Amino acid sequence: MGRILAIDYGQKRAGIAVTDELQLIPNALASLHVSEVMPFLKKYIAEEKVDLIVVGEPRQMDNTLSDAERYIGPFVKNLQKTFPQLKIERFDERFTSRMAFQTMIDAGIGKKARQDKGTVDRISAVLILQSYLDARSIAHNRTNLEL
Repeated sequence: MGRILAIDYGQKRAGIAVTDELQLIPNALASLHVSEVMPFLKKYIAEEKVDLIVVGEPRQMDNTLSDAERYIGPFVKNLQKTFPQLKIERFDERFTSRMAFQTMIDAGIGKKARQDKGTVDRISAVLILQSYLDARSIAHNRTNLEL
């Protein structure tokens, strides 16, 4: 079984998280400038077995796509073209940046460290991945109950 990789893609930076080989535990992997993301992914995917890439999908409260989709959409198309062998899914990322910031406060991370946007990006990617794993588990359990 391969890993699941999640990307919180922003206008300037991207946070990347990945699961273990059993696809159970998400871990922060990197925070990169957007120009570094594709070279990083090419190297990582060449070295590690990855089954799926989950990319955050920014939505408004009324469930419409946010303005950020104008630069995330082209990135996703580039991912699909570069890695045609991989399944790529989108997953709602509403509130992940706020949740990441609150997580840092709850963990006792100091104000100076909380100002590091890379830390917020990495935690946001982990939150996207954990939410995806939770939703997948719920769907799997629901399917098993119906059988």
